[in-house]
Amino acid sequence: MKTAIAILISLQPPTGPMETEATSAGFYEHKTNQQKYPRLQLRTVKELMEGKGIECPTSAASLDDTFKKAPESKKKHGEQKALEF
Repeated sequence: MKTAIAILISLQPPTGPMETEATSAGFYEHKTNQQKYPRLQLRTVKELMEGKGIECPTSAASLDDTFKKAPESKKKHGEQKALEF
């Protein structure tokens, strides 16, 4: 797994094999405080709505590792062209 942490959100509870797969993905260890988080987390919509959160680092330093950033826009900024009718 190349990602630090992944979450699978589903409508139905996870099956036994899904839980086994999630467990086998191991843990992500935070570089600063060495706290460990499950690499693959399974959540249902119901769990999320009931307040069960996602285990992930909260410090700004860890955001680079756990969240992908969108690439910078390569478009030139300029005037918007008028619509022709």
